Amino acid sequence: MKREQALHLMILPGLLVLLLFAYVPMAGVMIAFQKFNPARGLFGNNPFIGLGNFTYMFSRPNIGQVFWNTIYISVLKIIIGTFVPIIVALMLNEERNLLFKRTTQTIIYFPYFLSWVILAGIMIDILSPSGGIVNDLLKFLHIEPIYFLGDNKWFPYTMVITDVWKNFGFDTVVYLAALTSIDPGLYEAAMIDGASRWKQTLHITLPGMQMIIVLLMVLNIGNLLNAGFDQIFNLYSPTVYQSGDIIDTFVYRLGLLQAQFGVSTAVGLLKSVVSFVLISIAYYTSYKLFDYILF
Repeated sequence: MKREQALHLMILPGLLVLLLFAYVPMAGVMIAFQKFNPARGLFGNNPFIGLGNFTYMFSRPNIGQVFWNTIYISVLKIIIGTFVPIIVALMLNEERNLLFKRTTQTIIYFPYFLSWVILAGIMIDILSPSGGIVNDLLKFLHIEPIYFLGDNKWFPYTMVITDVWKNFGFDTVVYLAALTSIDPGLYEAAMIDGASRWKQTLHITLPGMQMIIVLLMVLNIGNLLNAGFDQIFNLYSPTVYQSGDIIDTFVYRLGLLQAQFGVSTAVGLLKSVVSFVLISIAYYTSYKLFDYILF
């Protein structure tokens, strides 16, 4: 403790923020089991109704579609968002022009720092069916314009592609960092044995990245019910509720627009419990299959 005192002091502000914004608000979980009235306050005499809010939640006619949309979009984001940065990292790792490599890294990493409030405005302009550059290109190719943000058929895939475009730069940098830890002597030995670049990638590079891939997969599986509120809230509309309404946007409308605080808290609590179970299963699986200890 004495030797690492400075490090503990450095992490203290982050722990305080985590405590204040992640653990203290957990006292509000009791709202999920009450007929909550904001006028009475959090610790006021609110009637206890047990699982009434959960029963009402599952009785909603569209709740099944909301859960399906969330899982469908999340799974696609996890799968595509895992393979794309791995492929890009492998391609950049083979690039010998250092200037081109660093420039490409910077370009693909930059969108990660932009908020969805900014990117939503950009995407609305780019994907506009009347004057967007994407539909202008489709018109040039004699293809009918597509209403990407207003068509239930295209909206989920638009969310997945734009999310991967925004975030894959970060994971690419993480995988590139993992590649630097691989012993160059392994590649030299493989070349002496006559291994091609593909064989080296298959038997040296990918196994060297295995632990980082498992780590990011475990963290992503825990977010299976988080389909990206910031993104979808800024890009969806009532016309695409059928395919784009997710748990977080559903909770937002119930809690803030319709003032059904008990029901919205029940939905949020259910999502948190399921996420906890999923990340526990993923962690246990990674430990058993890959002998990888995350925590």
